[in-house]
Amino acid sequence: MNPTVTSIDLNQLKTYRTEATRFMMLYKFALDEMNTKIKILQEEFQLMHEYNPIEHVNSRLKSPESILKKLHRKNYKISLDSIKENIKDVAGIRITCSFISDCYHLSEMIQKQSDIKIIEVKDYLKNPKPNGYKSLHLILEVPVYMSDRHDSVCVEVQIRTIAMDFWASLEHKIYYKYNKEIPERLIQELKEAADSAAILDQKMEELHKEVDELKGQEKTHELEQLLMTNESINLPPNFLKSLFND
Repeated sequence: MNPTVTSIDLNQLKTYRTEATRFMMLYKFALDEMNTKIKILQEEFQLMHEYNPIEHVNSRLKSPESILKKLHRKNYKISLDSIKENIKDVAGIRITCSFISDCYHLSEMIQKQSDIKIIEVKDYLKNPKPNGYKSLHLILEVPVYMSDRHDSVCVEVQIRTIAMDFWASLEHKIYYKYNKEIPERLIQELKEAADSAAILDQKMEELHKEVDELKGQEKTHELEQLLMTNESINLPPNFLKSLFND
């Protein structure tokens, strides 16, 4: 064996490993950035508002094996540049919200952040997939600052309700365990289950809005009571009104 050739091969392998590690680190740091942004929103809702729309947050990095499988499946070139250009869900976050309106509200708040670039938005809430899958998908570019450079990295954010997440998780497990073609009867039953989850979501959304209206009436009543007793507490009416204006 030629020692020079072996040395070159080892050096190349070390270089490839360093580049691949740095490449995956960028996605990890982008995921950390987005998790921090979402955690800040969570804590703000918990501390400053009466209601927190975020139920659960999960994040993950695709494994190298999963990335390679997707490259092969899509017939993309196997390279780091190809991954960055074509695979937009290497870093992924799933946010579970209480209600449908919460999904849109949270999506809007994330998209308004000035350091985030919106690459693509897919609204599967209004336009479900044929199998019944419903969710909001955001492809975002997040800035990552390293010691020697700055890069923009894609992160996929999925936002869905508890009912949607319940259905999607079980649907995935059913398909994962069943390696053959799914019988048409089971596909139809899964679709019916998705429709049932959608009906539940809609009903809970209506109840949520009704309770909000009742709370709004209570606020109005509380304000009237405070204004009526203003002489005893000696506070300007404008100050009192501002306390109840969001």
